[in-house]
Amino acid sequence: MSDLHTSGFKDVTRIAPARERLLSVAAPHDRTERVSLTNADGRVLAESIAARRAVPHYPRAAMDGYAVRAQDTFEAGERDPEILRRRDVEERSVAPGEACRVHTGSELPEGADSVVMIERVEEVGDDLEVFGALAEGANVAPVGEDVAKDQDLFAAGHRLRPSDLGLLKSTGVNDLEVGERPTVGVIPTGEELVQADPEPGEVIETNGLTVSGYVKRWGGRARYRNVVTDDREALRAALQRDLTKDIVVTTGGSSVGERDLIPEVVEDLGEVLVHGVALRPGHPVALGVVEETPIVMLPGYPVACIVNAVQFLRPLLKHVGGLPLEEHPTREARLARKIESEPGYATFARVQVNGTDAEGEDAGTDRSDGEGNGDLPRATPTRSSGSGVLSSVALADGWVTVPEEREGFAEGERVTVENWEYSA
Repeated sequence: MSDLHTSGFKDVTRIAPARERLLSVAAPHDRTERVSLTNADGRVLAESIAARRAVPHYPRAAMDGYAVRAQDTFEAGERDPEILRRRDVEERSVAPGEACRVHTGSELPEGADSVVMIERVEEVGDDLEVFGALAEGANVAPVGEDVAKDQDLFAAGHRLRPSDLGLLKSTGVNDLEVGERPTVGVIPTGEELVQADPEPGEVIETNGLTVSGYVKRWGGRARYRNVVTDDREALRAALQRDLTKDIVVTTGGSSVGERDLIPEVVEDLGEVLVHGVALRPGHPVALGVVEETPIVMLPGYPVACIVNAVQFLRPLLKHVGGLPLEEHPTREARLARKIESEPGYATFARVQVNGTDAEGEDAGTDRSDGEGNGDLPRATPTRSSGSGVLSSVALADGWVTVPEEREGFAEGERVTVENWEYSA
């Protein structure tokens, strides 16, 4: 594949084989650490977990009412209630013919085996009239009804969710052995980059900050380095410094210009696996390995940087950390304008999603979703090109992927919008 766009690249690889080549040089790490429940959300268990105590760990009332012995109510009826003596709530025991006031969640008093609902009784002085028979265990949550002691809860490899943490705490688990977060060295490069107050010709560094945020969101720990200028020895030293990390990511300098030195430095130190991928925006991405450390060389244009981070850094980070690679959520929409794409390249066109076809301009003659579910929301492209326009990503609701074999999508065509900003 050789044209004006790929001049200078030895080869341009499609996304799937490029990703496979990158993952093939990276092995999941086996490091673990002990963390408290408060720090365990999103972490992956390194060991199976069983309940250390039952839930509930005592027989408890499941309703507001009176704790009784079921056999004392067997003769009770609507017209002929059973009369029981009310006990003081503080005594916490029930003898034959007695009842004790309880609330939902209360421990069942000694001697009681069921609870009559407050709606089914009437208090008369020190007595209680019960208007219905109860079976033993009625309206009572027995020990272990929710979780039994020593019950298996989660297997190693499970990614913890907030609801899991609540369950674990209720069963007496307070800390866990989890996989360590993969470490990532993030190295922004470019002599024109500054952190603040740019002069003419200078550019604010955003890629390193953005990528570091995604690393954290995707389950890793980023070391956001200072900007490294376009100098071979400086770049070599920066890469070698971070080879102790699980992954090294550079931003900028990945193309084939005079100042695009990163691929050459990686080739000197190790191997460049891929240089140039068939995607838009951002085909000048490079992937390599140095001393068994995978290197992801992202383009310097902000949108191209983000697209390639999602396509390559995210799956690599999940692979190294033993984290599940979940699919991004999607939704169906109808294009308000056409999207053009070059055959042979996958295009990631940023879109805003709002309204429906019926609420604005006509976005096609067929407004139904094909299944009788009414109008689809409108997807309006912010841009399908322009890899330096960061606002086209920041203000978008997702992107539409045009596959390599298509020349684009027509106005009014039904498309799938991927929410790639989803944190998983």
